[in-house]
Amino acid sequence: MVNKAPPDPTAMPHALHALSPLDGRYSEHTRNLAQFFSEYALIRYRVRVEIQWLQHLAAIPDLTELPPFDDACNKLLNDIVESFSDHDALHIKHIEQSLRHDVKAVEYFLREKFSPHPALKKAIPFVHFACTSDDINNLAYSLMLCDAQQAIVLPTLATFNDSLTALAQKYAGQPMLARTHGQPASPTTMGKEMAVFAYRLYNQRQQLQSHQFCAKMNGAVGNYNAHFIAYPNLDWQKICQNFVTHMGLQWTPLTTQIEPHDRLAEWCHIMLRINTIAIDTCRDMWGYIALNYFTQKKDKREVGSSTMPHKINPIDFENAEGNLGVANAMLTHLAEKLPISRWQRDLSDSTAERNIGIALGHTLIAWRSIHRGLSHLKLNERILADDLEAHPQVLGEAVSTVLRRYGELDAYEQVKKLIHDSLTVHTLRDFIDNHPTLPHSVKAQLNTLVPKNYCGNAVQQVQDFVTLYSDPS
Repeated sequence: MVNKAPPDPTAMPHALHALSPLDGRYSEHTRNLAQFFSEYALIRYRVRVEIQWLQHLAAIPDLTELPPFDDACNKLLNDIVESFSDHDALHIKHIEQSLRHDVKAVEYFLREKFSPHPALKKAIPFVHFACTSDDINNLAYSLMLCDAQQAIVLPTLATFNDSLTALAQKYAGQPMLARTHGQPASPTTMGKEMAVFAYRLYNQRQQLQSHQFCAKMNGAVGNYNAHFIAYPNLDWQKICQNFVTHMGLQWTPLTTQIEPHDRLAEWCHIMLRINTIAIDTCRDMWGYIALNYFTQKKDKREVGSSTMPHKINPIDFENAEGNLGVANAMLTHLAEKLPISRWQRDLSDSTAERNIGIALGHTLIAWRSIHRGLSHLKLNERILADDLEAHPQVLGEAVSTVLRRYGELDAYEQVKKLIHDSLTVHTLRDFIDNHPTLPHSVKAQLNTLVPKNYCGNAVQQVQDFVTLYSDPS
């Protein structure tokens, strides 16, 4: 019996009643995403964009109706962002209930915040100046993604990639029977097969790290109509471009009312490829465990089956595969939906965008599950060795290829017949010793072959990859 006090039912009242498993069963693994993708976070990022746009406008000398802010005013403005609270977010939601407009509610909230301060009160007409809602939203989402990627996504992916690379290095020289089409094939090493997955992830990580999120700030239909009617002599395109790039984002110069989301779709596709590689990894690891190439380290507290005490199921890889499927379904929809908008604007992208955090939540659960699963594996060297010894026919490729070198036109057919006549290591060596074409030195070389040492340059490939992976440049 497990002698453990029951959990306090008041400790996590939300978890048992949550509609989504991300906020319920898996909340401990996903709650750090809430600071970037919750409703609270979206509102906070909108407040940040509105205030920084106002500060950007105030710094324009020719915008005489909005004098530059002094240090005290800028501190007040920055404090609104830095001290933004749940109470503030709830108040904005209350304003939204009557307005039925989430971005306009932020504007009215800021008006209230400015009113007690004479210097800021004068700036109220310039809150949300010449902006359409997507000027605020597209910047908010891009900043959310940038921040989440640096703080959570890339470090978690690096941990996953590191665990595969460590296995590649550890088992670089461990011979293993390869299986193509599920059938015995020329030997490889376990480390080299792990390196394949690690290298694929490494390439996609490079793309993810270099990906730049985009934004626009050009008004109701992308033509700066309101900007130029109010201040015809200002270079609004340059002003807005400088604002976007100052926020650390790439400028999108041509848009309708909304930023077209093409670069966001590219990001979704990078994530899709990473997750597809992860699914491939899960399925292979599941298969290696089924072959008993790997056993899973036992935890005395865990139960593998409700009825079969001997079982330790590969639940980490199965859990990951399921979550990756959900994530990829959402990422596929986002990549296909977000770049499409009827004429200059419709709201179908707005409700879809709110689910980016959910796609990331399922992704991160999966990456962490795979990392945990990999850390619990123990290699069965004896099983791998027995499997190799039981399949001497995989040396047929080596012998037939050498025979081709020495001019045998039917080399493949000779070895194929030999294999079909029930090949053993001894019959193969008799065939080699009695072959009239092969030089004695070549026969001697071939006779040293056994499946476990017929692995090509698998070890070197792993070493080359590890060197690449370890190079900080």
